[in-house]
Amino acid sequence: MAAARGAVADVVSVVGGGGGGGGEVTFTVVVSCLTAASSGLLLGYDIGITGGLTQMESFLEAFFPDVLRKMSNAKQDAYCIFNSQVLNAFVSSFYLASMLASVVAGHVTKTWGRRNSMLIGGLLFFAGALLNLAAVNIGMLIVGRVLLGVAVGFTSLAAPVYLAEIAPARWRGAFTSSLSFFTNVGFLMADLINYGATTIPRWGWRLSLGAGIVPAVVIIVGAALIPDTPNSLALRGRLDEARDSLRRVRGAAADIDAELKDIVRAAEEDKRYESGSFRRLGRREYRPHLVMAVLMTVFFEMTGVIVVSIFTPLLFYTVGFTSRKAILGSIITDVVCLASVAVAALVVDRQGRRSLFMLGGAVLILTQVAVAWIFGAQLGTDGGTAMPMQRGYAIAVVAIVCAYTAALSASWGTLSTVITSEIFPLEVRSAALGLGGVISSALTFMQSQSFLEMLCSFKYGTFAYYAGWVVVMTAFVAAFLPETKGVPIESMGAVWAQHWYWRRFVKPAPAKQADGPEAR
Repeated sequence: MAAARGAVADVVSVVGGGGGGGGEVTFTVVVSCLTAASSGLLLGYDIGITGGLTQMESFLEAFFPDVLRKMSNAKQDAYCIFNSQVLNAFVSSFYLASMLASVVAGHVTKTWGRRNSMLIGGLLFFAGALLNLAAVNIGMLIVGRVLLGVAVGFTSLAAPVYLAEIAPARWRGAFTSSLSFFTNVGFLMADLINYGATTIPRWGWRLSLGAGIVPAVVIIVGAALIPDTPNSLALRGRLDEARDSLRRVRGAAADIDAELKDIVRAAEEDKRYESGSFRRLGRREYRPHLVMAVLMTVFFEMTGVIVVSIFTPLLFYTVGFTSRKAILGSIITDVVCLASVAVAALVVDRQGRRSLFMLGGAVLILTQVAVAWIFGAQLGTDGGTAMPMQRGYAIAVVAIVCAYTAALSASWGTLSTVITSEIFPLEVRSAALGLGGVISSALTFMQSQSFLEMLCSFKYGTFAYYAGWVVVMTAFVAAFLPETKGVPIESMGAVWAQHWYWRRFVKPAPAKQADGPEAR
């Protein structure tokens, strides 16, 4: 660990001249970053609302009466209560739309700007929430969720890029972590609304879906007021506006010349290539970035995050809690999430990324194995039709899920966003994050479409499956993830050039002249 810290110190000393290192944490930086991070409300709210709705009596009575009948059947296999393809389609349509939107979101974010992409996302989320509020059939519900998915496809790509480009290098981890914090605030908002709505007969579900208008308005108003990033403006050739934006976010007293030169140099490097960003990702010198764009996204999705983000209320209902108590259990996990993300934000720029990944991975493995053991011992392979789970074990499941949630939120849940928003050069940043968004949405779509059927078929082995993935991803982080703490975002190439493995692909950054263009 000491060696890793020393290497990071060497990198910072080599590249310390620019790239987000100067300036104070200004009022504009704080407001802009909080506004961008509030985009996480959209994703968090939709996921949280979906999990509660899928076991809310008024919603199931209106759209999925067959699932409601299974819930009241005492002889029903607990693992298979919610195994419905139509219900799966309702959940997964959001992620399919988000995946398709991610294909074009990278181009839109690059050509129209980070801020405008967030504004588009807010407007689409507003339209989707209105349509779901007025839904009278499954078709309207799914079209509304498609609009919500497209909205999140735009904001999930634009917001982390905005945060990474605006935040000073010293505090970039904390500011980028705020996106995860707001995502969990969205979870909590949704579960609190579901907790009240579940007691309202017939139309309670409309309250849950319609309240999505609130986070949409927050994003629309906020995105209309904040400046676009200097990096985005320089990339579009608006250099005077880029200088003004950088002056606003760094403060009137800051020396912005060195950072602006780095930003302009990166923008010129982007324009120097005739091939597109996606094709550029296939070049040898971008091999580390392509690997990280793919594997960090895959590994995050395979932590089992879908269980705690979408299906927590269903999981708690499966172990024997009533519908309302299941949502209450989900609220408890939301509070744990918020506290854990806050802790991660406080320590990520002090302890670094790798140590949190390693500690979180160890806890995730232990908790997944523990849940698999309890489900296997108490529900067996027949779903507890012979003997339901004892209450003490059901409470233990809630406690273990809280421990799992804490570890996930403080490690992969927060840091996967931090890492993927800061490690890519400007010339491939939108393409790499767009690729990651497509992969993330595709995996979430597949898992949301298949998880309930997987739980019905594999029983408690489902949790052991996710534990195996965490073992693999923790080993990958230990071997291949460089420490990026404190490194200016436009100087990240030095990190790769000093890594024991990736340096064989990445060319060392050429020396910079005191005044003038980069030496070639």
